[in-house]
Amino acid sequence: MDFSSAGYRGGGVKLPSVAAAQRLTPVAGDNTARIQAALDQSTGAVVLAAGEYEIAGTLSITHSGVVLRGERGATIRLTGKPHRFLEIHGAGSWREEGPPSPVLDAYVPAGATTLRVRDAVAFHPGDHVLVLRPVTADWIRFMGMDSVLRDSQPQSWGRPGTVIRTDRVVESVDGDRLTLDAPLSEALDSRFTSASVVRYSFPGRIAEVGVEGLHIAAPFDNVPVADPQCSAVLMDAVQDGWARDLEIRGTQNGIVIGPGAKRLTLANVSVIHSAAYSGLAAPVDFALQGTEILLDRCRVEGEGTWPVVTQAEMTGPLVLLNFTADHGGVAPDQGWATGLLVDGGKFPGGTERRPGLAFTGGVTAGSGHGGGIGWAVAWNVSSPFLLVQQPPGAMNWCIGCIGTPLRSGHTPDGVFDSPGKMVVPASLYLQQLRDRLGPDAAQNVGY
Repeated sequence: MDFSSAGYRGGGVKLPSVAAAQRLTPVAGDNTARIQAALDQSTGAVVLAAGEYEIAGTLSITHSGVVLRGERGATIRLTGKPHRFLEIHGAGSWREEGPPSPVLDAYVPAGATTLRVRDAVAFHPGDHVLVLRPVTADWIRFMGMDSVLRDSQPQSWGRPGTVIRTDRVVESVDGDRLTLDAPLSEALDSRFTSASVVRYSFPGRIAEVGVEGLHIAAPFDNVPVADPQCSAVLMDAVQDGWARDLEIRGTQNGIVIGPGAKRLTLANVSVIHSAAYSGLAAPVDFALQGTEILLDRCRVEGEGTWPVVTQAEMTGPLVLLNFTADHGGVAPDQGWATGLLVDGGKFPGGTERRPGLAFTGGVTAGSGHGGGIGWAVAWNVSSPFLLVQQPPGAMNWCIGCIGTPLRSGHTPDGVFDSPGKMVVPASLYLQQLRDRLGPDAAQNVGY
């Protein structure tokens, strides 16, 4: 598929430099209330001057046009009870408008931008739509995930009646055919689902928001992942937002992107661990849902975590561009995800148990919930070990990757193309960006 719509404003657009609205300097004791007051009162950037800011509560950005920015040397130190540093979130969720229009195609391939629907006359260019894909018992059975056990107990991996939503915009209407602004990351097979398209509004979703230029330090606490813990940033019910130039130390489950997020860029975000977590279930540094998400030149240092996981019902494009982690790697967790590109990643500490790539077709792992991914691509990735499987009804690719393929013995391998030798172009995402928007698009994102 074309992954190039991942990122702020659909890819290829330079992140803005928002004008300052207020500038704060640190004071002794807890700075939460005064920074929150500035965020609530401002449209523009709330700028934190150099110095250390104790934060004992969670800050929130809840309306459009607000950015929290640190000047060089601005440090956040989390104090008090375990908590999250910052939540960037709107309100509510998608609000469907009118009845869904059934998809008429017997099969719509992953990567397609067009599909046929009944009553297409109800749609117009510019409409925000959801492509609805109900999860059925037949599909779960087809995927072989109807008998997942952990400790002899059945585990959940999607429930019949759950609906996977793909958030798109209508570009054009021609007869009964809709053309969407970005590809679908999942095939729609009428044997296993009854897909449809519906217009929506999302009045509570916010836009043009971000956090940048901060050092964030939390006290290390080696506790189980289910216990209270310090984390860094959550983004949900947000469109066209960003997090950039962040250095985060000591958090568990540090960065969370929720299902209502769309067209986000996370650039130069580093998560650093000074000590390893020892629990059986590892915390996650980047937990990702939403759609059209770009992680650019992000990294994880330290042991004992999963650097990146996709979570249930994530629909791509989701792109990890030049991501590095010295231990662990990228894997799906707690459900089915589609449309991931790992482009130019380096995972030198991957092991057979924790490979740098784990494109699984559906397994019991971590918390015991099945996790699987389809229509995922690894492009010029290096890691000692690479697990790339082919789930039923889907494909995964490993192209130009360096490392030893792992074989499960149960699930077929995905496609290994040019193993051990990197390919040209060096970056699939950047080449697709140039092909779609021209050479300036890659320069706009720093290449």
